[in-house]
Amino acid sequence: MQNIRQKFIDMKEKLEKRVFDTYLLEYIERPMIDEDKLLILISMMDTLDLPSKEFENYCLATMLIQIALDTHEHINKLTEDSKARQLTVLAGDYYSGLYYKLLAETENVLIIRALSAGVKEINEHKIIVYHHDSETIENLMTSLKYIESSILMKLSEHFHAEHWSELLANLLFFKRLQKEKDQFLEGESSVLFDSLKRLIFPTSARLTGSLVKHKQQLLAVCDQYLQHSKQTLETLMLESHFLNDFLKARISLLLKHHQPFAKTFAEEG
Repeated sequence: MQNIRQKFIDMKEKLEKRVFDTYLLEYIERPMIDEDKLLILISMMDTLDLPSKEFENYCLATMLIQIALDTHEHINKLTEDSKARQLTVLAGDYYSGLYYKLLAETENVLIIRALSAGVKEINEHKIIVYHHDSETIENLMTSLKYIESSILMKLSEHFHAEHWSELLANLLFFKRLQKEKDQFLEGESSVLFDSLKRLIFPTSARLTGSLVKHKQQLLAVCDQYLQHSKQTLETLMLESHFLNDFLKARISLLLKHHQPFAKTFAEEG
């Protein structure tokens, strides 16, 4: 565990040095580094026989393009003409530039193609989700899963480490669902629940139906997918001998956070 923990700490520090630009941080929010994606990435790459410099470049490049995508996605929450919005666009482009620079240094065309395919897949599914183009709940959830895991999935395929795919896809999907659920419960905007409303309730029902009943139905759907992913992850943790103890502990902590709304509602009542 100590080896992975130290690699995680070192890689996070190197990543922070690249993304925490002093000038940008005066005007934009501190870019978020998804520590769970970083931990999964390091854990997966650590099982491969890679030179240390390649290991570092691949990890940094993968996280930089993820941060660039997350930064550009954050733009939608900012006001149209704000300086923060303009600088956030530039920040996303800046992180993308760092990503391309690192990949150019590797001179590995195949990994560039793999990560580019992941970015393309994410953008395609973001359009589906944010434009409310999903025709079914299952399609919506599938798109959300692709948005969260496509880059790491393409990387696992490139290195013939597909045995990581099911675990990382379900873990990142579970985490995203829980985040959307928390936002919804706190009265914040949630792209998932906005899409679920359109799929579950006709326009007339959204206008005239019981808000409490609608909330319960939406949460029940989300909890159904959360519970399924949780059960899948619990099984995979028992069967996947390639997982390190540090990652196992993190997964267990994330799973404990899940509390079905129906149970919470009954306890509070």
